[in-house]
Amino acid sequence: MTRDELISGIADQCKCSKKLATEIVNAFLDQILNALAEGKKVSFVGFGSFEVKERQERKGINPQTKEQITIPARKVPVFKAGKKLKDAVK
Repeated sequence: MTRDELISGIADQCKCSKKLATEIVNAFLDQILNALAEGKKVSFVGFGSFEVKERQERKGINPQTKEQITIPARKVPVFKAGKKLKDAVK
């Protein structure tokens, strides 16, 4: 599903304009992005949760030169599916 398909589906289900549905989707995503940027966890009971995890610095190998390199530490977003989502996908 693409962003446009999501917006169309919301507009149809809520019987509102695509413009309003677009604003809702954008506001929803902005709220999640802002919370994650602040290091907060975002959870939707039954659906799942988003959070930011730290990855440690590690060693890797450049596949072209076979040279050992250091991959720097970084933060990555992580999604963990909730029970309802897992059950729906089965």
